[in-house]
Amino acid sequence: MFVDEVDIHVAAGHGGRGCVSFRREKFVPRGGPNGGDGGHGGSIYIAADPNLNTLVNYRFQRLFEAPRGAHGEGSNRTGRTGGDIELKVPVGTVVYERIPPAGDGEPEELIQIADLTAAGERVEVAKGGLGGGGNARFASATNRAPRHAQPGLPGEERDLRLHLKLLADVGLVGFPNAGKSTLISRISAAKPKIADYPFTTLTPNLGVVGLSDDRSFVVADVPGLIEGAHEGHGLGHRFLSHLERTKVLVHVVDVSPASGRDPVEDFTIIARELDLFPGRDATGERLADKPVIVAANKIDVLDDSQDRLRALEEHLQSLAIPLYPVSAATGAGLAPLLEAMWRQLASARERSEHEHAE
Repeated sequence: MFVDEVDIHVAAGHGGRGCVSFRREKFVPRGGPNGGDGGHGGSIYIAADPNLNTLVNYRFQRLFEAPRGAHGEGSNRTGRTGGDIELKVPVGTVVYERIPPAGDGEPEELIQIADLTAAGERVEVAKGGLGGGGNARFASATNRAPRHAQPGLPGEERDLRLHLKLLADVGLVGFPNAGKSTLISRISAAKPKIADYPFTTLTPNLGVVGLSDDRSFVVADVPGLIEGAHEGHGLGHRFLSHLERTKVLVHVVDVSPASGRDPVEDFTIIARELDLFPGRDATGERLADKPVIVAANKIDVLDDSQDRLRALEEHLQSLAIPLYPVSAATGAGLAPLLEAMWRQLASARERSEHEHAE
């Protein structure tokens, strides 16, 4: 089951209480205070694990509490420290703190804590409370027998939202039944569900494309978008967020007469949804600013006139957007399309490295 967003509550452990104790031994007058400090409470961390690809582990368990520190003891024995908890999430998970709304009717505020984009990245989301000092800590020349100790401090508590954004180089976008799932199954080892009805794909799929000379890149097949996707229609807002980290977008347009739609209009609607989507990647780039390639799919069932393909080609020429006629079902035209993806991706990577160098 693919789960890309969950809300959880984390509570770090409280610190243990300091101890009030005095040394009492035969033949040892004025033994003095020997109460130990309380142990520190356990903290909670979130770590990126490359072996995970979904947040399903947190769908049913929402509360995570770290152990508290043990109380201090006599003979200057410090209480045991509470153990830390590490919550593992997929690489690409963004961690937000949820701030309750200030008033009725106002939305909650989300504050980003971390963006875990590399395997092994780790962030502390709730710090354990410090243990209280025992009375031995407060002995002085003027107070040789202190009869007080400190209570442990409470651990931090937070409401968090975990949001998974897929890490892919190329994103496939288009209307439902445009052939995106068939395409990714042809060019990679991904095995998405494929059927002849809308919204067959309900969750994003990832596939690794291998080319000659040991070249490879990751492609994401995003479920079909519809008009109003940027506002959440058809779960479009959630699906579009998976494209934020991609470097190249491939519009898959159905040019067959069987679709009953106008290919030019389909491309225009999807382009508008990308333009209206407010999300940005780490560099501030919008979806509409990413390099675009158009794959005119299902050319194997085009009629003899090919007017639909020519109309799309003329429209894209005016926008200086490359078009590649393909058939995901038969494999026709896929080799030039994959090479075009690689060229655009290599160019985007060079541009990103140049910007970081500056």
